[in-house]
Amino acid sequence: MKTKITLLLIILFSTSVFAQKNGLEINGWTNINTFKCSNPKFKNSSSVYSFTGNQLPNISVAVEDFDCRNKMMTADFRKVLQSDKYPNMIIKFLEFKKTASNKFEAVVEVKMMTVARKYNIEFSNYNNSLVGNKRLKFSDFKIVPPKKMGGMVYVKDELDLVFSLETKD
Repeated sequence: MKTKITLLLIILFSTSVFAQKNGLEINGWTNINTFKCSNPKFKNSSSVYSFTGNQLPNISVAVEDFDCRNKMMTADFRKVLQSDKYPNMIIKFLEFKKTASNKFEAVVEVKMMTVARKYNIEFSNYNNSLVGNKRLKFSDFKIVPPKKMGGMVYVKDELDLVFSLETKD
């Protein structure tokens, strides 16, 4: 029950944050705090995505463009994702279907560094944007969550990928 309430709050929060805009955030937790890394260049892009026909979106996002609103956290985030070696995160839509009047399901491949994983993600249509989120794990991508201060501060394995994609009518 607690998980469902948390998921509902994330969806509601993400729809209010991303209304009518592109947006991409990675939200995570440490043992003492939360963090949110967003990509302002993606948010400010003028891209509009189509989910009809055979040509589904294939989105490449520069890891170096993520900002965690804390200089040290941003540097650690980029280092963990090895942005110097693997400059882009790829989000590729493999399947997409309407399930209800305002709801959709997609199979999405997320590639970080050399590992690509497929996820089923539910989306909602909100003001000409598709809003969705998925709980991932660093370990899904063979990434060991970072630790600081001799392990006294550590990042938890789970993180949420939250995004909104402006769509064509």
